[in-house]
Amino acid sequence: MDHQQKAEAFLRQVRGRLIVSCQALPHEPLYGAEIMARMALAAAQGGAAAIRANTPSDVRAIRGVVSLPIIGLYKAEIPGYDVYITPTLAHACEIAAAGADVIAIDATARPRPEFTDLKSFIAAIHRTTGLPVLADVSTVEEGVAAEAADADFVATTLSGYTPYSPQQDGPDIALVAALSRVLKTPVIAEGRYHTPEQVTAALAAGAVSVVVGGAITRPQEITQRFVKAIEIFKR
Repeated sequence: MDHQQKAEAFLRQVRGRLIVSCQALPHEPLYGAEIMARMALAAAQGGAAAIRANTPSDVRAIRGVVSLPIIGLYKAEIPGYDVYITPTLAHACEIAAAGADVIAIDATARPRPEFTDLKSFIAAIHRTTGLPVLADVSTVEEGVAAEAADADFVATTLSGYTPYSPQQDGPDIALVAALSRVLKTPVIAEGRYHTPEQVTAALAAGAVSVVVGGAITRPQEITQRFVKAIEIFKR
């Protein structure tokens, strides 16, 4: 199958369903490929349609325990650049080799360390890995540019994580709605989804699927929300 056929197969799997992001960074208590694999298995048993995972080691470990599709990415900081989600072709190739089914990339308007335009970067990933590309964006304009650059999916992941996008505690459902109106490319909602009600609101706004991460897989963040609620109650 080519990347378009793979994208269609992935869409059939996730349409109207939940994707769970299983990620932990080095400073977090659940960091480690084996732990993330167990987290992905728990998500699969709970009914997740797909998994989003960071780094080749985590993707490989998760692929070993679940049969669900995996959106793979590789967070890497490169001096002089703000983009860090799969910033180079080499990072994409490592994720593909680890067993990912879709490659997520930073598709914001910010400069990247290679390829002067997004279309060339996505074309290189398609050509080299044969996999669909999910473009993480922060604005409508970036979503439109990602579609023009032949991204297979557009996700709202980076709204609130660029200085020029809305800074808010909850998800950017308005962006989901706006992108769903102007794009033919499937829109995936992601970013600060904390409740089932927010997830269904994103689906109602036009998202084909919703990614939830911290609200399921980061117990320190879940605990903080309960603690904060109690503190407010006690004031």
